[in-house]
Amino acid sequence: METSFEFVLPRGYVDRDGNVHKKGKMRLATAGDELSAARDPRVLTNPAYLSVVVLSKVITEIEGVDTITASMLENFFTADMAFLQDMYTKVNDIGELTIPAICPHCGKQLDVPVNFTREG
Repeated sequence: METSFEFVLPRGYVDRDGNVHKKGKMRLATAGDELSAARDPRVLTNPAYLSVVVLSKVITEIEGVDTITASMLENFFTADMAFLQDMYTKVNDIGELTIPAICPHCGKQLDVPVNFTREG
């Protein structure tokens, strides 16, 4: 299973020295990443900040940058943040979860969607 994904930012992060950094890596998110981000004081006062904190946890590498922080991501161009948010959604989407089942009437095998939000 692939857990790390390379990316190239559309515009790139411009550091204090004017260097542009475009290449990086993002890993799959864990439940802990999302839970700890939701408890972050910056998110508690501004829920829109959640995606910035989560991305700072799952972006493992940006070429030429030692540490990725939420404060650093605040300086990304909006096109790059939109790109990263879209990538995060795509790599962490498991799609529709199904289980194999057999129809009690005809005996045909089929995949039945799992719905964790509904009883029964």
